[in-house]
This record gives sequence, structure tokens and C-alpha cells, in this order.
Amino acid sequence: MSDSDALTSMGDQSLVDAENAIAEQLGGGTGRKYVRFVIAALSSIPWVGGVLSAAVSFSAEKEQEKVNALHKLWLEEHKRKIAELGQTLRDIFARFENFGEDLSDRTSSDEYLALVKRTFRSWDQADTDEKRSMLQKLITNAGAKKLCSDDLIRLFINWIELYHEAHFMVIKEIYRDPGITRGEIWDQIHDERPREDSAESDLFKYLIRDLSTGGVIRQVRETTEDGEFLKRRQSRTFRRSGTPASRTMESAFEETKGYVLTELGKQFVHYVMEDVVPQISAASELE
Repeated sequence: MSDSDALTSMGDQSLVDAENAIAEQLGGGTGRKYVRFVIAALSSIPWVGGVLSAAVSFSAEKEQEKVNALHKLWLEEHKRKIAELGQTLRDIFARFENFGEDLSDRTSSDEYLALVKRTFRSWDQADTDEKRSMLQKLITNAGAKKLCSDDLIRLFINWIELYHEAHFMVIKEIYRDPGITRGEIWDQIHDERPREDSAESDLFKYLIRDLSTGGVIRQVRETTEDGEFLKRRQSRTFRRSGTPASRTMESAFEETKGYVLTELGKQFVHYVMEDVVPQISAASELE
């Protein structure tokens, strides 16, 4: 049996055989390369052990015709979750097979396995498929090659936990079009602009503020040759014109100030919103 056939069959077979299926997965064949990965992933998910123990109990009760209906429903729900976990592991291992020689050292290191545990704890608690997909890509890419520090990988896990899908939509628009304004971001995501005093407007300002203070995005700024940011200067014409100040506050959909991803933001997109790329290089490569 191939390295992931056991996990594949877990969605189809009864939970009575789940323990044997995992044991077979951890056994011979190419699966041996990923035994420590699987153990780290399973050990980080609290309900896995309970399901396997409950499956044995369920089998005994069934033979004695003493099946508790609630117990059965609980097992059926976790049968679906085990199948989903198995599919995730299969997909990760399939990508691993396409990576280079650096893979084995990286994926068997204690530092990486600690990331695996952290990732699958978050994966289990994620409330959307999109977040689970991001976490899967993150740990896969982090195993391909150590492109940035493990501290940053942990930061990216925190971002996935913290931010909502609405945040990720804003990030994607800025990634696709560096220098895009708030008004342009809104227009790409929505059909019509709401009133400035609406809840939708307040939410949009919150998303931009959240991502800005979190270090994911920033306004476009000029830099010196060695990368230092230049201060913005008010034009002399404006200072001397005596033009009265505007009576209204800046619009949530302002259209003169562009936004870009920070360098951290670019690495985040690279790790969780793209397929594996050989290496992270200059910012221009991502833009």
C-alpha cells in the first residue's frame, strides 16, 4: 500500500478500522519518510485519540446491540473530520514528493515538527475551508526549504488565526495591483460604494487600519537608495495658498494614496496564497 493509501481509505472504511489504518500509514513504504510528521500532526489534535478509542468501544457495543444513538452521531461526525485530515496529509505528502533533496533534513528537524504541531492545532480550530487551505500551504511551503525564520512562520499562523476572510480579500487586491488606493480596492470587491457614515464604510476602514497596524500593508512611500523611508513634504504652493481646510473628513474610499504590501506581507502571500516557489527573492519578483 502506498504511503497515503491508508489515510485515503479512512473516509470510506468504518472507524472500527481507523487505528489499524493509521498504524499501516506509519508503517512501511515511502510513508516512513513522513512518520514523524504524521505523529506530530496527530498528537496536536486532541480528539484524534478519543475517536480511535471510541471506535473500538463502538464496535463492541454494536456487536452487543447496545449502540447509543448520540455516540454513533459523534463518531460519524469525526469520521468526516478524520477523512478531511487524511486528505490534507495526502496533499502535503504529494507536494513533498516533488521537492528537492533538502526536504528530508528539514521535515525531520525538531524545529519544523514544532511548527507542524502548531499548524495542525490551528488547522483543527479553523472555522473556514479557506483558513485550513492557507495553513496547509504554509506548512508545506515551510517544509520545502527554510526561506525565512521559523519565528515568521509562527507569525503567519497567528495572522491566519487573527484575520477574517475580509482581510484576506484586501490583501489579495493589494498584491494583485501594488499602489492601489482604498477606493479602488473597494470597487474591485464590491459593486457600489456605501455612505461614509454606514456600517460597511466603518468596516472597510477597520480592515485597512487593522492590516496597517499589523504590519501587513502600508501606504506607498519613497525611499532612499539604502531603503530608508522619506518623510512626506507638504508642497509650498499648498502652504502659501491659504486654501481653507476641508469641512469633511478623509473618505474611507480615498483615491490619492496608494497601498502596497510590506515585505512581511509579501512573504505571507508567498507562503499561504501561492503554490510553492523555489525561493523568495526581491520585492519586484512578487510584484
